[in-house]
Amino acid sequence: MSFSWTPHRFSGGALALDVANSVVLRHDTTRRIDRFAVRDQMRSFPHAAAEFCAERALFGDIAPVTPEQEVDFIALREAIDLYFRKRILDGNDDQLLAGLLKALAKTLRGTSSGNLAAATAHSVLRLIAMPDPERMKICGNCGWLFIDRSKNRSRAWCDMAVCGNRAKANRHYRRKKEETP
Repeated sequence: MSFSWTPHRFSGGALALDVANSVVLRHDTTRRIDRFAVRDQMRSFPHAAAEFCAERALFGDIAPVTPEQEVDFIALREAIDLYFRKRILDGNDDQLLAGLLKALAKTLRGTSSGNLAAATAHSVLRLIAMPDPERMKICGNCGWLFIDRSKNRSRAWCDMAVCGNRAKANRHYRRKKEETP
């Protein structure tokens, strides 16, 4: 299957969320796709992040994760998703925060600054300290994590052009189907 990193893939609003969102349809085991399962996709992610990520000005050029760092980096990605998803749905969870901090420490000890793992860890630290954590949300269509930067905090989708349009089209389809005798 052909795949390329596009602006939509970086709609999380923070590098750490974009990394967590590299798993498509995370909670649908039959359709789940891990974009980092293919090493070439993981290696091309930093270049795309430098072009599309909301935090690109903070990091500049980011080096890929080395093969030795991949296991720890994937563990960090999973800890990011687990902690922030739980935080959005139920509030803070000290056990999950401890797990995330442990993954952060392991990642930062095992990396040099300037690579994807270190940049992701720094992004996580900014998210933990975010002054208005209620702006972090879960997309109502695809389930990705994102930061709602809208003025009235009403954003429901990670990307209006993709998920918003899909949700509206599905709603329209269901309405038309109900109207048909």
